[in-house]
Amino acid sequence: MVDKTTTHFGFKDVPVAEKVTKVREVFDSVAPSYDIMNDLMSMGVHRLWKRFTVEIANVKPGHVVLDLAGGTGDLSALFAKRVGKTGKVVLADINEAMLRVGRDRMIDKGHISNIAYNLANAECLPYASNQFDRVCIGFGLRNVTDKEAALRSMFDVLKPGGRLLILEFSKPTNPLLDKIYDAYSFKLLPKIGELVAKDGDSYQYLAESIRMHPDQSTLKGMMEEAGFERCQVNNLTGGIVAVHTGYKL
Repeated sequence: MVDKTTTHFGFKDVPVAEKVTKVREVFDSVAPSYDIMNDLMSMGVHRLWKRFTVEIANVKPGHVVLDLAGGTGDLSALFAKRVGKTGKVVLADINEAMLRVGRDRMIDKGHISNIAYNLANAECLPYASNQFDRVCIGFGLRNVTDKEAALRSMFDVLKPGGRLLILEFSKPTNPLLDKIYDAYSFKLLPKIGELVAKDGDSYQYLAESIRMHPDQSTLKGMMEEAGFERCQVNNLTGGIVAVHTGYKL
């Protein structure tokens, strides 16, 4: 019988009620250095992953897009250019510190008229049903406690014909790459976090959270169980990252 009173926080088991607070503490800590750490950790490749995600989203002028776990707004900025003046992007995040950084960045980039900001929990989105043409969650699903509930909530707020895109770390498809990536994640990444963000523990958690996240086929099955159809997986950088897509039909 599955114990539903606890959940994983990295490699540790914690009470379900505590995970949101613990994840919030991690992102409160890393928010000021989040962008520079992303560049250092991925050697800038995260920008290519995000551009690919936005390209295959096929967003049109006038569309309404939910950028969930939008953080510092990289995806929102790309979507805002595509939805144009007649469309709208909602940058939503459960973490107030990240949302504040994202809002400031969007204002600095001149994205003012077509971006809104919401503090929102992916498991119970505060939006009406059938509201968004696209929902995108980038590097956020692995931090959600109840991923099945989040997928159902995303399905609900999408319009019929709308599309979900999940950009997330995944399982390398090559065993040698998997070993190299493990060594990098657990030996080098926390040290970079300690030097740059003054917080090695948070980046140790982030490395562990990647390993605890469902692999490509498992996540695809979870999406189908939530009601999504025509689900596909696009492996990037040898499966280190994957973009899962599915439609609400």
